[in-house]
Amino acid sequence: MIPDPNNCNALLIVDVQEAFRMIDAEGAVPSNLDAPENIRCILESYRRAGKRIVHIRHLSRNPESKFRRDKPGYQVMPEAQELPSEPVIVKRENSAFIGTELEAFLRDHGISNLTIVGATINHCVETTARMAANLGFRVTLVPDATWTYGLTEPDGTVFPAKLVHAVSIANLRGEFADITMTQNLLRTMGHLPAERSA
Repeated sequence: MIPDPNNCNALLIVDVQEAFRMIDAEGAVPSNLDAPENIRCILESYRRAGKRIVHIRHLSRNPESKFRRDKPGYQVMPEAQELPSEPVIVKRENSAFIGTELEAFLRDHGISNLTIVGATINHCVETTARMAANLGFRVTLVPDATWTYGLTEPDGTVFPAKLVHAVSIANLRGEFADITMTQNLLRTMGHLPAERSA
């Protein structure tokens, strides 16, 4: 396949699955309530621009996990619903590159730049972004199109979700990824919604 030099950027949507809405319903508080809607806007913008979109879904090995194929949590959220023409790559590890055809697909289609959104930022998003950078892809992370949850240390110390989110951004910024927000990305693509332009 001959790569298209004008379409070397792809949107990578990581694990935007109903399991997280189930986790929220159980009382967990996400770091960013706006993430699903921001992902929807970015996804629509990439579609209008005719750019590549790759969906990643997590399939857990744990029989009790919400991310099992036979559980409702495996399904994608409506905001990130795939089109039949858009590839869906199923992973079983934190990184979307381990044990999948993702790298081969990107190479075959001449993709050199990845814009990454999804969940959770400190697990599968961060791991995938780090590996993408190590493989030579240029990565753009959109922090307000990602989210995560709080963490508790063995000694009982609680790290709030927003702090965990911010630390992941700090981990990735510069060395592994460029950072841009949804509004800036949409403006760059010429698709900033009217209600956000004020």
